[in-house]
Amino acid sequence: MTPTTASATPSAPAAPAAASAGPGLADRTAGCLVGAAVGDALGGPVEGWTPEAIAERYGGRVRGIVEPFHGDGWRTARPIAPYHKGDGHVTDDTLMTHALVRVYDKVRDHLDAYAVAAHLVPDLMGTPRWIPELEAEALPLQRIFLAEKWIVARLHYGHADPREAGVGNIVNCGAAMYMAPVGAVNAGNPAAAYAEALDVAGAHQSSYGREAAGVFAACVAAAFTPGATPESVVGTALELAKDGTRAAVEAVCETAAGHDDFEAALAPLRAAVEPYDTVGPEYRNPSLGARRPSRLHAIEELPVALGMLLVGRGDYRHTVLGAVNYGRDCDSIATMAGAIAGALGGAAAVPGEWSEEVARASRLDLRAPAAVLADVAREVFARDVARRRAHEAAFGALAGAS
Repeated sequence: MTPTTASATPSAPAAPAAASAGPGLADRTAGCLVGAAVGDALGGPVEGWTPEAIAERYGGRVRGIVEPFHGDGWRTARPIAPYHKGDGHVTDDTLMTHALVRVYDKVRDHLDAYAVAAHLVPDLMGTPRWIPELEAEALPLQRIFLAEKWIVARLHYGHADPREAGVGNIVNCGAAMYMAPVGAVNAGNPAAAYAEALDVAGAHQSSYGREAAGVFAACVAAAFTPGATPESVVGTALELAKDGTRAAVEAVCETAAGHDDFEAALAPLRAAVEPYDTVGPEYRNPSLGARRPSRLHAIEELPVALGMLLVGRGDYRHTVLGAVNYGRDCDSIATMAGAIAGALGGAAAVPGEWSEEVARASRLDLRAPAAVLADVAREVFARDVARRRAHEAAFGALAGAS
């Protein structure tokens, strides 16, 4: 893929005709959030395994919702226990995404690191919710991974500056995995989504983990743009991404452009991202330098998600199944790929047999958060327009003064 050179003052694309606008805001928001949750649920049971191990376990590639990798032994199988990954259960990726939607619902405006401290942390540690993988009602804090528990430890107990709380945490995809709502609220404005996600993620991550959060949110915002394509979404990523994140996206997407079947793309995409990935060849046995800050490296999940988006030509089913069968951190890869593909195609792009079963098995209303978020996006846009008009008036008065 030809690199995209960032411009200091990029020109806005011409507004497309209404007839070619495709799915509307509410429809794309539903596709994005439902698509992310379904990708998460499909990837959960095979997280951490190789494509070869996945094929051996399931007698071929995963083509939909499957049982846990260890079958009924999930209750004691290490390192999965005690989580019921599989059978349509969403993981912490979706729990965190829905938590961020609830923050938007409270604030009804753009978010920042202080909103994480004021609203997300109390939500995680104070309100019991149904946790599908635990098959019980519990505090979200009791399910989320240590990298997400860091938010509570640093902000609630450590009283850290929210903008700096992410420094010192392991650098992984933890912040990026739940940033789709930021992209939806900034629908059609990738640069704004990028900036907002970087601020929000500052309470959680640093280095290339924080950068990935910004780029993923920007990609989601770009996918909402009428007429958007997988190529235009990747172009947005290349325009905004910095350092190792940009290099990794470029390398993976150049490789992906030569494939249209995920089976053939699995090994080449892994080879393309490997120089930028700090975890190493064995996902469950990370290298000594894994997840440390660096300007030369990137998380694996976002570049591969974008690569699978190209391989699948934006088709939700092909894109997400490629992400799932890639293995490694495939629930997060499929969450990101599913969010973008769902935003491109709208709710109808997500297979109903998957979304309905995931909602039933997880005991979650997957569409309600999307409806809330679409309403918030409209309110925020109206606020932005008013703020812009006030700025225009003030600057016009200043520029016209002698």
